[in-house]
Amino acid sequence: MSCTHSSAVIEALQWRYAVKQFDPVRKIDDALWADLEKSLVLTPSSFGLQPWRFLVIDNQDLREQFVPHSWNQRQVADASHLVIMTVRTTIDEAYCDQFLDHVASERGIPVASLAGYRGMLIASLPAMTQEWAARQAYIALGQFMLAAAMVGVDTCPMEGFSIPEYNRILGLEGSGFSTCVLCPAGYRASTDGYAAARKVRWPHQDVIVHRA
Repeated sequence: MSCTHSSAVIEALQWRYAVKQFDPVRKIDDALWADLEKSLVLTPSSFGLQPWRFLVIDNQDLREQFVPHSWNQRQVADASHLVIMTVRTTIDEAYCDQFLDHVASERGIPVASLAGYRGMLIASLPAMTQEWAARQAYIALGQFMLAAAMVGVDTCPMEGFSIPEYNRILGLEGSGFSTCVLCPAGYRASTDGYAAARKVRWPHQDVIVHRA
């Protein structure tokens, strides 16, 4: 396993920002995009349950429909790719059992050997609300943005949109999934003045506290 030098990670994080204007002409290479999709698949989640589905919207007409329901922010239409992170509206025993069957299959073990794990999952079901699932999606959002920054791809995490309208346009009503957060990805436009703006964060000592 090879590891990227830590300074490269910090450089990528210093470079990235929430892009306000994407170059609508410049597209992410297919092979590079495939790797970014893998970064989504590899996202960790509580209990490993992965209560999400990531919609990559290739249809440009559909993306234009989202603009008026996104506070008229053009990122959703102009970015090379648009990822809509949706989450399960409910988690039930059936889904847990489906997941455990998959674990057993992937690891080549009898599903009965996961009985203790199943008991823990079932006991935790009351806490596995849609809000809980949304928190898992934000882990995916962070991992995706870092992965993109590491390969020079810009992103813009977005909450400024109408969930009901997105769900309507995407036909998600009754599907068991709901839109949670958006992440357009692509390349910043040369006209985006925010690219040169100084990154503003609270001082290190104000946000990192060591306790002996």
